[in-house]
Amino acid sequence: MNILGHEIPRDDHMGEEEATVAASIEQVTVSAAAASPSQRPSDSDILAAACRGDREAAAELLVEAHAPALGRVCLALLGSQSEAEDALQETLLDALEGLPGFRGEGSLRAWLASIARRRCARRLETRSRRREVEAELPPRESPASAEQLALARRARRLLEDVKPTEREALVLRFGAELSFREVGEACGIDEAAARKRVSRGLSRLRDLLGEGKS
Repeated sequence: MNILGHEIPRDDHMGEEEATVAASIEQVTVSAAAASPSQRPSDSDILAAACRGDREAAAELLVEAHAPALGRVCLALLGSQSEAEDALQETLLDALEGLPGFRGEGSLRAWLASIARRRCARRLETRSRRREVEAELPPRESPASAEQLALARRARRLLEDVKPTEREALVLRFGAELSFREVGEACGIDEAAARKRVSRGLSRLRDLLGEGKS
């Protein structure tokens, strides 16, 4: 069971590092949810493992410390659990590859969030192109949605009605629990601009919720 609440599919052709990351995600599900921030591995422990070339230890520590927050970011940006699971694993593998070169110019979590953001952006671009193709095909009938699905989709639609840059800032701030400075680092903007994006995003959400009640 991974941090998004689903079994990670086993692929016979999965590489050793991919398998390590996948297994680590499964193992951390319960412990990460219960652990307080002080009980989780420190960023210095993760970087030390990467610098001494112990990739397996670095992967396990990385997942335990940061996978839950990164998973929330991927899920909020993509709106699909299966895609979020894939994007999370891709993010962790990219991070594992890049850890030895991490310069510490910002927080590790902000750096990780920027990787997750790029991975999700690529998937959204692919999804957009796929929808353009599907739009040219004859429409297909879809089964009626369950009430729970309708509520989940409404919440997702609210986020989709927020400007993309502001939506990203909201997800990083409240999904990944980044500080405003870290949101800025992940988005390539300064702290003041990050605060403005979050503020505008929250204001837009309040307006949308108000419209839904009227």
